Formats: sequence, C-alpha cells, structure tokens
Amino acid sequence: MGISAGGGGSTRGGRMRRAPMSEINVTPLVDVMLVLLIVFMVAAPLLTVGVQVDLPKTQAAAIQGQDEPLSVTIDSKGVVYLQESPIEIDQLVPRLQAIAGNAPERRIFVRGDQAINYGKVLEVMGVINTGGFTKVALVGNPPAAAPRR
Repeated sequence: MGISAGGGGSTRGGRMRRAPMSEINVTPLVDVMLVLLIVFMVAAPLLTVGVQVDLPKTQAAAIQGQDEPLSVTIDSKGVVYLQESPIEIDQLVPRLQAIAGNAPERRIFVRGDQAINYGKVLEVMGVINTGGFTKVALVGNPPAAAPRR
C-alpha cells in the first residue's frame, strides 16, 4: 500500500499533468458560420428566378407590393413556365387558380425573352386575363446607368 502525499496531480518526469479543459473553443464554429453566411448571401439572389431569359430594357419604375408575385416566363424558344416548371398554355389558368385560390387580385409577373415574338407574350397575358386575374404586369430590366461626367 502506497500513500501519495502530492498536491493533487501526478508527476511524470518531474512535470505536473494538467486537468483536461472542459470549455468548448467556439472560434472555429464562428469562422465556419461566417463563411456560410457569406456564401448564402452571395448565392441567395441567384436563386430567385430559375428560368434564364434575356429581358428587354425599360424606363418604367419598379412595381411595389406586399405579396410575393407569381412568375410566368416565356423563353426564347416560346416555352411557357409557371415559376420554374414548364407548362402548356391551356393548363396555365387552372394551375394559377389552384395556386392563387380565391385571390384573383394576386400579382402575376410575365417575363418574356426579348427575342420572342410580342404576339406570344400578348397571347399568354390574354389567357391569364381571361382566367380572371386582374393584376398582370410585364417585367423588364432597367437600363444601364449612364456614366456621370
């Protein structure tokens, strides 16, 4: 039987062993969270619209509203999309009514590629309007700012 008369730690080679730290080092966690925050801040604007179209330039002011508008897009090949999924034009109004429910005043933005025939854009807008939707708007890009002199 041996009795230790030491001060609480055992010695090895004349050094005292330290007790393990029970605190969590949060610095790496904060670093990872900041990197993820920056990545999502950069990626979020790219995720807003799924269908790529070349919108025409316009001088009109931006439309303000409280609710999230539905997006109907016509690409350069004439394919119609509701949000990001392709849809036949005869199925457009029933799908819009299913999404909007009893809200015919729901805003709908029509995005047409500038290379598409204007008649196709008017046809889609007419179909939406005959479905009872009253707030239909065209979307365009603002013109590039002129350089200041």
